[in-house]
Amino acid sequence: MADDLALAPLMRTDPVSTSNGPVRGYREDGLQVFKGLRYGAPPTGLERFKPPRPPEPWTAPADAVAYGAPAIQSGLGPGERGSSVGDPPAPGEPDCSEDCLFLNVWTPGLDPARRPVMVWLHGGGFANGSGGAAMYDGGALARRGEVVTVTVNHRLNVFGYLHLAEAFGPDYAQSGVAGMLDIVQALEWVRDNIEAFGGDPDNVTIFGESGGGWKVSLLLAMPSARGLFHKAAIQSGPGLTAKPPEAAAKTTRALLEALGVTTPEALAAVPTAVLSKASVAVPGEIMRLYTPVRDGVAIPRDPFEPDAAALNADVPVLIGTNKDETTLFLLGHPRFGHFTDEDVAKLARDAAGEKAEALLAALREAYPDYSPTHLGAACQTAAGMWIGSVRLAERKAALGAAPAYMYMLTWETPVAKGRLRSPHAVEIPLVFDNVEKARNFVGRGDEPQKVADQMSEAWLAFARTGDPGWPAYEPTHRTTKMFDLESRIEDDPLREVRAVLN
Repeated sequence: MADDLALAPLMRTDPVSTSNGPVRGYREDGLQVFKGLRYGAPPTGLERFKPPRPPEPWTAPADAVAYGAPAIQSGLGPGERGSSVGDPPAPGEPDCSEDCLFLNVWTPGLDPARRPVMVWLHGGGFANGSGGAAMYDGGALARRGEVVTVTVNHRLNVFGYLHLAEAFGPDYAQSGVAGMLDIVQALEWVRDNIEAFGGDPDNVTIFGESGGGWKVSLLLAMPSARGLFHKAAIQSGPGLTAKPPEAAAKTTRALLEALGVTTPEALAAVPTAVLSKASVAVPGEIMRLYTPVRDGVAIPRDPFEPDAAALNADVPVLIGTNKDETTLFLLGHPRFGHFTDEDVAKLARDAAGEKAEALLAALREAYPDYSPTHLGAACQTAAGMWIGSVRLAERKAALGAAPAYMYMLTWETPVAKGRLRSPHAVEIPLVFDNVEKARNFVGRGDEPQKVADQMSEAWLAFARTGDPGWPAYEPTHRTTKMFDLESRIEDDPLREVRAVLN
């Protein structure tokens, strides 16, 4: 039966006119779906590292029935793709390519209904990932909430964030933010075209997880993105800062020396795989080698350090984390599940430095049933994504304009014999209402759907009105929605932990 459905002819949509040319998607389960919509010209050859350009216009209806190519993944060549439980590729997703400026749209109708629009920015840091990952399928959310969902591919790693301004001059002044400028161009496409797909260009929510949350954070401080979105949700990815240009230039010098190139033409001629593999051989932490640069123009200042940029003070922000973020990253540790007290002490020191002992004491009080392994993960979660999210919410609230809303997912997935508890990325299929696409991550039974019903409805409410359904975060109460089978509202959760870290 599944094979028969796979071979069934697609029911095509009517052509839709866009600013680049007409497109035709397909109908599926009450939706009209458009995949692989090109929003930018191929950023290849001498256009590698430069700001995106519009594509060459076309006149005949272009097929939009399959995902476009994902960006080149960090350290890999064309066609190579890693995978993780939090970011598995969708079936049929094409090979990776430098020609990757594509987006996807799911809409309930090609009519003038002007539905809320939700634009998803994928995770994977700034190194990996794709808007076509299986859990990011926007169909369920569009269907459930009568919204238009959009997912985006853009340049990553060395191709999106190699800071060449010092090496090659003003023509490359924005190379260190090229991937973010791709996202801005995608949002401009949404502004110019989404009404033809049944969406409201004046009610656009950007949301993202992990690296996608950091991308959302940065967009809140980018003048070129001003007015292109009206609400912002940051899931397990508070981005308080951008990369200093001095640090980015140091990485660039090391890479150019390793490649033996001294001119833009020579760098443009380096084969994709050679450049990608060389980029991860220079000194530095791979996930942070190539990230958006605070260039003074596209990103004029850090978005939330030492305070919140006032540029988008009027944009409501929804932000939060999962209770046990870092279990996903520690799962591969040879002693995961059997950490010693020494292991935990080291994780605490790595996360919190001189505050390590006080942090451990506060977390033991907060989680008395936690094993040493889960205490170690809790240290890294609290001192990383959680306290970063608290600081972002505090600084956003201090602007006194639009509200910030805080959440925490405390529901624990049963997979991996329950050892992950509430890990990084587990909220994604719950927010997207994609439980059936992620059973390997959320487990069997009815529980995941009960949590998904609550989280997806909250995100949809936020997209419609800017209010997810609980009181805003402010210094007096620090109200936080705790998502679980029986969700609740709690004031200042982990108060003692916050006191240690702030």
